[in-house]
Amino acid sequence: MLNPAVPLLASWAAPLPVGVAFSGGVDSTALLHAAVQLWPGRVQALHVHHGLQASADDFVRHCEDVCRALGVSLHVGRVDARHALGESPEDAARRARYRTLAALAAEHRLQHVLLAQHADDQVETLLIALGRGAGPDGLAGMPRQMQRHGVDFHRPLLDLPAASLRDWVLATGTPHIEDPSNSDPRFTRNRIRLQVLPALAEALPQFRETFARSARNAKRASMLLNELAAVDLQSTGVPPSIGGLRALSRERRANALRSWLRQAHDAVPSEAQLAELNDQLEACATRGHRIRLKVASGFVEREGDHLGWYNSRPP
Repeated sequence: MLNPAVPLLASWAAPLPVGVAFSGGVDSTALLHAAVQLWPGRVQALHVHHGLQASADDFVRHCEDVCRALGVSLHVGRVDARHALGESPEDAARRARYRTLAALAAEHRLQHVLLAQHADDQVETLLIALGRGAGPDGLAGMPRQMQRHGVDFHRPLLDLPAASLRDWVLATGTPHIEDPSNSDPRFTRNRIRLQVLPALAEALPQFRETFARSARNAKRASMLLNELAAVDLQSTGVPPSIGGLRALSRERRANALRSWLRQAHDAVPSEAQLAELNDQLEACATRGHRIRLKVASGFVEREGDHLGWYNSRPP
């Protein structure tokens, strides 16, 4: 029985050697086996020990056994992925996972790392984004390629439904882990997977394809907005001048502000914060008008004729 990940990887222009993020679960197991089949001796496995479950050490031992049988080097990174008060546990774990994967890849001179997210994961991501009221950036879903912490991450399986990977693993008897946290209803993604996706499959059988098309359309819209922001920030300067921002329409001003904050300071304003900042700029008709507004984890403040952003109040 053909591993469904093989044709997708075979069509990928692989920059070798390559790392595979390997949890031991169904999806990453299918991905690792496909990569080893195509590129023997050019694949290394990266495993993140989250420290969130008592069975985490057992997961490591399983991955060691699998990699030993495949002749693949396994590199394990341990991280404390517990979330801070008020922080999403899923977001905290995700950030910790990428930091650790990137550190492992850099340590072992791997510029490229494969991730096993598939079409169902993409749908879950879009539904979470909709639930949060996301704009085009969020509705674009997970990109096929991205760079974090200096490492290039790739998602070659985004066109595959989860069932095709599970069917291959079960039909071939390939050893894998069933992570009990995947059925924990406390996590939003699990509730979507267990409750929403089956209902979507019944009501809209082609939902994976149509959601993917919507994500591509959102991505195009996001790219156009980013291009427009670049043009506007070129005219306002960076940090942006208040006069230059006031010369823009309200929507273009909001788009430019969002882009400046994200690119220059890795700060993502809420819709309410962005609207208040826009209001303050519209009212800023005199040199004496003061602006100091909480945005993300810091503050936007007026500095003469320009805006600045700070993690704390400047001296």
